[in-house]
Amino acid sequence: MPANLPPEYIQTEKRFREAKTPAEKIATLEAMLAIMPHHKGTDKLRANLRRKLSKMRDEQERKRGGSRTDLYSVKREGAGQVALLGAPNVGKSHLLAALSNAEPEVADYPFTTQRPQAGMVAFENVQIQLVDLPPLTEEHTEPWAFNIMRSADIFLVILDLSQDFVSELETILKVLHGQRIVLLAGEDGDAELGIFHKRSLVVGNKGDLEGAEENFAVLKELYGERFPMIMVSAKEGLNLEGLRNQLYTLLDVLRAYPKRPGHEPDLSAPVILKQGSTVLDLAKEIHKDFVVKLRYARIWGSGKFDGQRVQRDYLLQDGDIIEMHI
Repeated sequence: MPANLPPEYIQTEKRFREAKTPAEKIATLEAMLAIMPHHKGTDKLRANLRRKLSKMRDEQERKRGGSRTDLYSVKREGAGQVALLGAPNVGKSHLLAALSNAEPEVADYPFTTQRPQAGMVAFENVQIQLVDLPPLTEEHTEPWAFNIMRSADIFLVILDLSQDFVSELETILKVLHGQRIVLLAGEDGDAELGIFHKRSLVVGNKGDLEGAEENFAVLKELYGERFPMIMVSAKEGLNLEGLRNQLYTLLDVLRAYPKRPGHEPDLSAPVILKQGSTVLDLAKEIHKDFVVKLRYARIWGSGKFDGQRVQRDYLLQDGDIIEMHI
């Protein structure tokens, strides 16, 4: 049976022959496997490519002297760290570039991202860190990518509304389940030993293309009760402000503004705390001596009258201004 390989495969095969480094050869082999259609005519070719890929990975790991699990890490910055997940060529890198100050490599072929790409996205007066990761596939995902996922605060699960988005999402869920990572709709789940629960937002990308709205409606019908979701277009900038807003909400944090008595607060530099934090938690962030010496605080915001006196265990709300008295 003929293989009937698509033009994208032929182009990627040419890139494999031209590749200079082992990393480039591995990346293009992964791309060829992702592009190759699934039928009997490609079974032998697929098996050959997998053997070649396995051999090249083994050789690369021997040269490095062991595992690649800790090859990359990303220092956490801003109000929270958000991992971008998705199948090959769904537009993760394009979305990172559209939202942030990062300049990742963006191309029309799969597996462009071979290492973590980080950028900061602004929401009002806070910065949120986005980390683009290599594609998630059943064939292979870099082990170090799962380490970054486990430490991230939330996930953005990017789907291509012009392709088989249902298969994309189910594959992601399956791969993550194999790594004991469970996606949550937003609320915290019951803690289980060895299970990583992650708040997640499903993003239907390429919302500017024909049929995208109808496909997003299908996505909501199938998964809308499990996950919050939003339709965007990284290319056209569609609904990116709404995405920023949902990112901040899903992080489940609040902004607090400490002020000294007789001085105005700096509203450009909030202290970021988890929802449910108290005046005492804010004091801990400012200076260790405040924890012992703090007597009370006065607060502006929270629906209270300006300057109302509150105690150390008072629950803060987003945007509160707090004057500490020691």
